Amino acid sequence: MEVLLRDVTDTDLPIFFAQMNDPEGLRMAAFTAKDPSDKALFQAHWARIRQDPAVIARTVVGDDDEVVGNAAVFGPAEEREVTYWIGRQYWGRGAATAALRELLVVATERPLHARAAADNLASIRVLQKCGFEVSGSERDFANARGEVIDEVLLTLTD
Repeated sequence: MEVLLRDVTDTDLPIFFAQMNDPEGLRMAAFTAKDPSDKALFQAHWARIRQDPAVIARTVVGDDDEVVGNAAVFGPAEEREVTYWIGRQYWGRGAATAALRELLVVATERPLHARAAADNLASIRVLQKCGFEVSGSERDFANARGEVIDEVLLTLTD
C-alpha cells in the first residue's frame, strides 16, 4: 500500500481517536494511555504534541486522501523515539512499513529508538524492515492489558 505523510489537522483527530480505541489495536499496542476512551485527555495530548516543535507528527494518508493512521518522532535528542498507529482495516497491507519509511525521510537524526510488545511480531517486523535492530528488552506495565509484559527495544543507527 502506498501512503503519504502530511501535517495533522483537526479533522484527523476523531479518526485517530476511533483507531486508538479499537480493542484489537489496543491489545497489540499494549502500552497505551491509562484510559484511551477519555476524549478530553486524548484532545489535550494531541494539543501538546501539535504545539511541541521537537515532535514530528504526521497523518498517514492512503488512497483517496483516506486517513490510515499517524506516525511521529518524539523525545529528547539522545532518546528520540518513533511511534505509529495504523487503523486495523489497513493491517497486513504494508501501510505501517510505508509510513515508517516516509517518516524516516523526514526525521533524519540518528539514533532513533522504538519499542513494541514482545508478542507484537508484526510491529517488530515493520521496524526491522526499516532498518531497526533489536537492542534490548524490558518488562513494563501495559495499560491496555492490565499487566506487566515483555517489551522489545529497537534502535536505528544508520
